[in-house]
Amino acid sequence: MKAIVYTKYGSPEVLQLKEVEKPTPKDDEILIRIYATPVNYGDTLARNFASISPRKFNMPFIFWLPARMAFGFRKPKIKILGSEFAGEIEAVGKDVKLFKAGDKVFGYRGMSMGANTEYLCMPEDGLVAIKPANMTYEEAAAVPYGALTALNLLRNVNLQSGQKVLINGASGGIGSAAVQLAKYFGAEVTGVCGTPRLELVKSLGADKVIDYTKEDFTQSGETYDLIFDILGKSSFSRCKSSLNQNGRYLLASFKMKQLFQMLWTSMIGSQKVICALSLEKTEDLIFIKELIEAGKIKSIIDRCYPLEQTAEAHGYVETGNKKGNVVITIGD
Repeated sequence: MKAIVYTKYGSPEVLQLKEVEKPTPKDDEILIRIYATPVNYGDTLARNFASISPRKFNMPFIFWLPARMAFGFRKPKIKILGSEFAGEIEAVGKDVKLFKAGDKVFGYRGMSMGANTEYLCMPEDGLVAIKPANMTYEEAAAVPYGALTALNLLRNVNLQSGQKVLINGASGGIGSAAVQLAKYFGAEVTGVCGTPRLELVKSLGADKVIDYTKEDFTQSGETYDLIFDILGKSSFSRCKSSLNQNGRYLLASFKMKQLFQMLWTSMIGSQKVICALSLEKTEDLIFIKELIEAGKIKSIIDRCYPLEQTAEAHGYVETGNKKGNVVITIGD
């Protein structure tokens, strides 16, 4: 089968189309024919992980070291990227009960990756579920990581209907899902993004959109019950005046400084810093599927590239100009 393989860290050019052995499902596994897999931040990070120092890493050092060990110090241990996918089950192991051949599915691989290929094996109890009926393979493949992460992080703040929420970084995978999920929970949502993606965030249902290149939301005088900072581009000290008395400052990416702030604010003051890790579950993916089929979550596709042009797709993502998801299509 065909796969995009990389054997050394570096620029997109390290990604090469190769013939590799097609996997055979174990007794408790399903064999999936992959039709679509997006290029997300994690893919570009893993591809060039040798250049990511602890300082550049968007999490504390205690997370950098295990990640470096998992991906490899001098050269990649995981040679096929791709953490999200959508496709069709071609075969199932003899003990599989939840799926059958012909089922259309989507799912998330996490750090195991491996979806930049024609076929993939997954345990039947892994992060895989029946694909939303109202989405294409391309649209469905781009959903799991962002939606699962946003859902898990928002659960840490017990979001209530009528609360005011600001999402800083509203146009990326996590941010775009957070906008839609916060609206589903009944919040009044303000999204912050750059000029090229204002219309995208509006289309996701944000009540207000702020262009960070023209306006600093911390200086507007508006206050919020929750500020959800996706990439840690702001700081608690800057955002304190923009939080209501019992406001929460939620971080998807954080360093040791923010962990100490979380500890300090847990003991003193009414405003809280919350750093949380996303613990994805299959039932969450099924819940996301149901929200999609109910029209509460949609997926925006910017561009699609064939498998052979995966390097070009990575290059486009790294320009910072994408408006929505960039997806690799595989097969017909």
